[in-house]
Amino acid sequence: MLAKYHITVYGRDQICASCVGAPGSKETYEWLKALLKRRYNEADFSYEYVDMDEEPTSETHRQMIDKMEEEDMFYPLVLLNGKIIAEGIPNPKEIFKAIESLA
Repeated sequence: MLAKYHITVYGRDQICASCVGAPGSKETYEWLKALLKRRYNEADFSYEYVDMDEEPTSETHRQMIDKMEEEDMFYPLVLLNGKIIAEGIPNPKEIFKAIESLA
């Protein structure tokens, strides 16, 4: 069975300049997985972390990383089924709202 919701987090090991004091991208990814696991059916979700400093594994990832750099977007950047739902420090209420709008 395919997951109903695919969460993609783009980030770097280095903390975003505007997010000093916030957790790193990888920590945010792990936190988000745990948060959603507690609230929703785990089988409905799949997760992917994309390190912006590594060679992208797909053209979609390459295009998103290029867009983030061109538009000076904050990271971590969180996507739900390919749509941006959080930039920088994610707000759980906004993430829940985005998920529930697809239910």
